[in-house]
Amino acid sequence: MKTESTPQICPRCGKQFTEPPALSRQDNRTEICPLCGTREALESLGIDKLEQEQIITTIRFYSNRKRE
Repeated sequence: MKTESTPQICPRCGKQFTEPPALSRQDNRTEICPLCGTREALESLGIDKLEQEQIITTIRFYSNRKRE
């Protein structure tokens, strides 16, 4: 697994991230960004797209507050 300081590009969303990667549920091999990992987990639970985005927004908000 890559370290936190190594920038990676998420193959799912195309954005750069430095956090520890999540393992994609699609193939159990591909490393994706943590937010895409959360999206895949929420999709597997049958949560609709709007609620997924609300959850992701909340995660981003509290992640940014933690860094301050």
